[in-house]
Amino acid sequence: MTDSTAERAAMQRALALAATAGVPLGPNPRVGCVLLTPDGDVVAEGFHRGAGTPHAEADALARAGTAARGTTAVVTLEPCNHTGRTGPCAQALLAAGVARVVFAQADPTPVAAGGADTLRAAGVDVKGGLLAEESAHLNRAWTFGVAHDRPLVTWKFATTLDGRSAAADGTSRWVSGPASRLDTHRLRGECDTMLVGTSTAVIDDPQLTVRGADDQPLAHQPLRAVMGLRDLPADLRVLDDSAPSLRLLTRDPAAALAELFALGRRHVFLEGGPRLAAAFLRAGLVDEVVTYVAPMLLGAGRSSVADLGITTIAGALHLEPTDVTVLGSGAETNVRLTMTPRYDAVVTAHPGDAARVALREDH
Repeated sequence: MTDSTAERAAMQRALALAATAGVPLGPNPRVGCVLLTPDGDVVAEGFHRGAGTPHAEADALARAGTAARGTTAVVTLEPCNHTGRTGPCAQALLAAGVARVVFAQADPTPVAAGGADTLRAAGVDVKGGLLAEESAHLNRAWTFGVAHDRPLVTWKFATTLDGRSAAADGTSRWVSGPASRLDTHRLRGECDTMLVGTSTAVIDDPQLTVRGADDQPLAHQPLRAVMGLRDLPADLRVLDDSAPSLRLLTRDPAAALAELFALGRRHVFLEGGPRLAAAFLRAGLVDEVVTYVAPMLLGAGRSSVADLGITTIAGALHLEPTDVTVLGSGAETNVRLTMTPRYDAVVTAHPGDAARVALREDH
């Protein structure tokens, strides 16, 4: 049996269910499930709502009841094969009498993988890979965490054409236009943690909330993390009650990410200043760069990134563009560049240079 039009439509619906607003972005993957009759009619739908709640398959099966027998389960992730906070979905599908399972992304976790083989061994018709790329994109931070045991890190900054994030007098308000600022809030909402250093928290006093087109805070707010050892005034906006906040009492990027990962955080949106960005870049811990470039020149002012310990062009850190988008118009036009750092392409002329560059002050 090949993938039918109904199964493809069901998978698209399952992906939409998995992406339901308000579903936690970690530590579990977002998963949706649709049960179909042999004729392609929808029997029931379900999706996972976060750690400790029923998995998508279990949610759909509970809604279907006895009508689940003989159906096709269309699910965005290979059914799990282990007992954690909930039972194995592969066994639940077998117990319900499901006849066919179509999944998108294979489960990359060693402890949970193998559900497809269990189902096949029991006589269930199983097909994987339908809209796998879309499913992997939906759970890219979770998948990254499985592979690397740390959160995915996106560094975002706004800059002039000559690489300045602020003018000589410290003003930076108009480096990014309204369309870019709204786009930044969209990207913030796709992460579960926003991270700044203590210098940014004290000097800029950002609130770091996610707001909509009406400039009102959205219901879902990522964790606001402040990294560094400096004492912070209690009245800083980043410490208010508009969103959860966390102090990371370390200067070490790897230690900060390890603490966040242990708390179930899977996607960090790095919005700190040039020194914090440089620290993460020197450690090879920036996985994606999103920059909004304004078509203006300042000639002086704060650089977008601090010293990286690079002393020769041969040691430059190269970035591979994955998207270029023009936002806004007229004097408020920005170009959004999305790039992937190529740490494997760095040629260091003087080994140890980067290691000798210490942070000049607390983040």
